[in-house]
Amino acid sequence: MTAATSSIRDRRVALGTSDLRVTPICLGTMTFGEQVDEATAFGILDRAVERGIDFIDTAEMYSVPARRETFGATETILGRWFAARPGVRQRVVLATKVAGPSRNMDWIRDGASDLRPEHIRQACEASLVRLKTDVIDLYQIHWPNRNAPIFGGIYFDPAKDREQTSILLQLEALGALVREGKVRHVGLSNETPWGVCEFVRLAEQHGLPRVATVQNAYALNCRTPDNGLDETMHRARVSLIAYSPLAFGALTGKYDDTGVDPAAAQGPKAGSDAAEGRLAKFDSMRQQRWCRPEALQAARRYNALAREHGLSPARMALAFCYTSWRVASTIIGVTSRAQLDDNLDAWGTTLSPELLKAIDAIRWELRDPAQ
Repeated sequence: MTAATSSIRDRRVALGTSDLRVTPICLGTMTFGEQVDEATAFGILDRAVERGIDFIDTAEMYSVPARRETFGATETILGRWFAARPGVRQRVVLATKVAGPSRNMDWIRDGASDLRPEHIRQACEASLVRLKTDVIDLYQIHWPNRNAPIFGGIYFDPAKDREQTSILLQLEALGALVREGKVRHVGLSNETPWGVCEFVRLAEQHGLPRVATVQNAYALNCRTPDNGLDETMHRARVSLIAYSPLAFGALTGKYDDTGVDPAAAQGPKAGSDAAEGRLAKFDSMRQQRWCRPEALQAARRYNALAREHGLSPARMALAFCYTSWRVASTIIGVTSRAQLDDNLDAWGTTLSPELLKAIDAIRWELRDPAQ
């Protein structure tokens, strides 16, 4: 057992006010079923458990990029792994998500534009079947049902408001699943400070399940949780589960020396690590906020800073999340056991006050271009 493995295993953290205690690193699985085949996924999962990880996150819509043909594929792979590894399910905290209203995915609930109570129940019960489990430890709403600035949106536009199932009705649907023993605790994802506060307020007012977590993007070039959500989480006692700490690979440095952006027509050189990265490999990923020119420019600045301080870009980016007081657990997504080990080996890395000051200086100049 490595020192990193020992310290990860020993430092479990509480999620919100719930009784869930998890490792500060969570294995994300959205690559399973697209970039990662089932056999490789099993190997990654086995290695993660071997190295002490007891927190796994997935979603009904995975794999990513989302396609009709791979809807539910990741949960299905996880279910087969649980079935093939008796006793493992009881040793891990399992989180999954119900997709919000349609984002041009007409294969999910026929493209419904509203997440209704019956949808939440149907999605949960289908996830339980795919995952081959009787209970989901943390069930999250993948994105808000209401009009809100998410997935790279900057401004709230009240003109886009429409009638939709209320937060109270969503909480009541989640509460029924908790009472029936199908879900232990509930959480949010891609939420705003107002949304977190409203879910907490209504839960407390009506005696409904209190959200334990919010799963939002948090990376060097996307520190939007630092703009008020951090205070909300601290005062409301809701834990941040940080996703995309490596900005879809841009903060590993693999796109720095390709000579072209992953969004460019010619793309990175075939066979390179960059060519296999999701920003280069999938057309839909190149429309993501992580591939904006200014986001890639910021990533290169941070990557250069890491090298100046004798660190790999990935180690600095991960350590930034691993050591932030704002973050309860950081989701890492990998496509191989080697990547998994590299991500886990970054645990325990300390960033000096000088380096943290330099990181903040870049942010002051460039702000959050991958917001």
